[in-house]
Amino acid sequence: MSPQIWWYVARAAGVIAWLLLTASVLWGILLPAKVVDRLRPAWILDLHRWLAGLTVGFVVVHLGALVADTYIHFDLVDLAIPFVADWKPIPVALGVLATWLLVIVELTSLAMKRLPRRTWHRIHLASYLTFFLASLHGTLAGTDAANPLYQVTSILAVVAVVFATLFRIITRRRRPTPGAASSPGSRDEPRPVSPPSAPRPLEPTGY
Repeated sequence: MSPQIWWYVARAAGVIAWLLLTASVLWGILLPAKVVDRLRPAWILDLHRWLAGLTVGFVVVHLGALVADTYIHFDLVDLAIPFVADWKPIPVALGVLATWLLVIVELTSLAMKRLPRRTWHRIHLASYLTFFLASLHGTLAGTDAANPLYQVTSILAVVAVVFATLFRIITRRRRPTPGAASSPGSRDEPRPVSPPSAPRPLEPTGY
């Protein structure tokens, strides 16, 4: 077995984790938008959670392989505390911060039902920062950063997240506010009483 096998595993797991994070963030941005309205809410929410869980799993593999590797020596302290590692301390620190943010977002998502909606949403917005920190970490610290395929993929991922975010902001602003369609004099007019309808299932919300 090659003595650098763990280095190859760390590199592969890191790239896969970043791609899964990109997909999870994109799906979370578009999840409440009209582009996925025709899909089952429970199904699209499960996919988002599944992608996030896979991201955490591959991050664990990435960190474990770095500790097991003898090509560049890392210990648990290097991977848990920013700016401690001797090898590329700033790029590695970006990865450490992204990892901690990912853990916080994932844990609060699992405890979403026990947290106030506003608190959960504010913490969940850290997913944007997690993505950009992880992207910078891969570009500055990754051995594959000089690979043209990796460079093109990185550019496409960042552009996709930025455009998806802008699309989400635009579609959110276009939503009609309650009562906006009613005329100013309609308050004094009696409204017809409609029969009660069956309760609609709770739709998932994204970023």
